Amino acid sequence: MLSSLVSNGQLRTPDRSELLVPWWSFTKTVLAATALSLVRDGRVGLDDPIAGQPFTLRQLLRHEAGLADYGELAEYHAAVANSESAWSANEMMHRLEGARLRYSPGTDWRYSNVGYMLIGRLIERLTDLALDDAVSQRALIPLGLVNVRFAKTRADLQSTHLGSTSNYDPAWVYHGLLIGPISQAALLLDRLFCTDLLPTGLLLEMQAARTLGGPIPGRPWITPGYGLGVMQGSIDGGISLCGHTGCGPGSVIAVYRICNGDASACCAAFEAGASEGAVETQVAEQLIQALR
Repeated sequence: MLSSLVSNGQLRTPDRSELLVPWWSFTKTVLAATALSLVRDGRVGLDDPIAGQPFTLRQLLRHEAGLADYGELAEYHAAVANSESAWSANEMMHRLEGARLRYSPGTDWRYSNVGYMLIGRLIERLTDLALDDAVSQRALIPLGLVNVRFAKTRADLQSTHLGSTSNYDPAWVYHGLLIGPISQAALLLDRLFCTDLLPTGLLLEMQAARTLGGPIPGRPWITPGYGLGVMQGSIDGGISLCGHTGCGPGSVIAVYRICNGDASACCAAFEAGASEGAVETQVAEQLIQALR
């Protein structure tokens, strides 16, 4: 397992290899931060309907927009397993009937990568920039991150920790797939909540989570929830974690933050061939130890 710990703003256990790894759905947290920078600047309101759509940015960020997810398509999983090239976004939406809402926005919850694809398109429209440039200018550079970028081709993933075994087309991640060192993932989450990139009010909005039921078998969550681009909830002992887990073919990343008064710690971990719960549990244990 690769892991990196940030404690009270300092990188305590740097990833000395600085190998690039796919950030999978931790990318959603970065997209959320980028979108919230546009809210900060008055370019869009959290609760304003998205142009031409019946849902708001808040509902997209919190998976409450009524959208389905292409992960429910059996042919999607078969194509990925066969190392096929990704469908176009239009073909994916056609196969999914992606424009058809599965419930009225705001009334229910359903994890949706499609929602974050639409967030990416909104960012591009409001900034008049390609998504990678907008994310760099509004999140990565202001937070002082290095060697983090979007993977766009199979060759990009060949430079990562899984390059020798992966022939995955990153275009299957329709909202975009960031790759970077595990240390930079830990620093991103720490700096997001400890610097002035976003005002306090927006950081509180980000962590206002919808509770999603009780304990999840095989995972450390006792009361899981989802905020604006972050998984937020309690684990055993009443401890609250904030961050995101991501998984893709053959690997898992988990990046979480814990606070106790003025003390805080962030941990990022990545492992091939592991379950989400195993990596989340390792991260939780490192965070608890860091605050003792």
